[in-house]
Amino acid sequence: MMRHVSSRATRARARVRAVPARSRAAAALVIAASALGGLVASAAGQTADEAEVGGVLDALHRAASEADFEGYFGLYAEEFVFLGTDATERWGRSEFMEYARGPFSEGRGWTYTPVERWVTVAPDGRTAWFDERLENAGLGETRGSGVLVLEGGGWKVAQYNLTIPIPNELAREFVARIRERAGGRP
Repeated sequence: MMRHVSSRATRARARVRAVPARSRAAAALVIAASALGGLVASAAGQTADEAEVGGVLDALHRAASEADFEGYFGLYAEEFVFLGTDATERWGRSEFMEYARGPFSEGRGWTYTPVERWVTVAPDGRTAWFDERLENAGLGETRGSGVLVLEGGGWKVAQYNLTIPIPNELAREFVARIRERAGGRP
């Protein structure tokens, strides 16, 4: 059974994102709201596993925003894949770590603020999948989706897919532009 989870904490994060993200104070508010997410979400009818998965995703976004290399990659499964917004961005652990090492070592992470999230845990309790709407200062509304697995006694991200939703009425225009850029290939 698919379970949609949209908690009061998620709606609170949506209100927080209206604060300009340029200042450290705004980032601190977003992080604080995310940290409280698990507590309020549990009260909104989530199972313990769903709340724990949400907590891992919140921690993942927090670590990325803080450019915390060890914390960020500690939340991924030993074998994972990250699919970025560009069609060429399919990275396993070593490739993604190499990509992130530069910006993170300079204190430049990336901030994606959760606006809404749905989590489903498989009946066996060992796999979970999610999709979430995110807000980013540069890309606007984005979407994350993926899979978590129980590994080493906790939930770990095995796949994360970051996309930029394109409104249907604009899709043909974007497809044409992408094909043009690729030299006319379909």
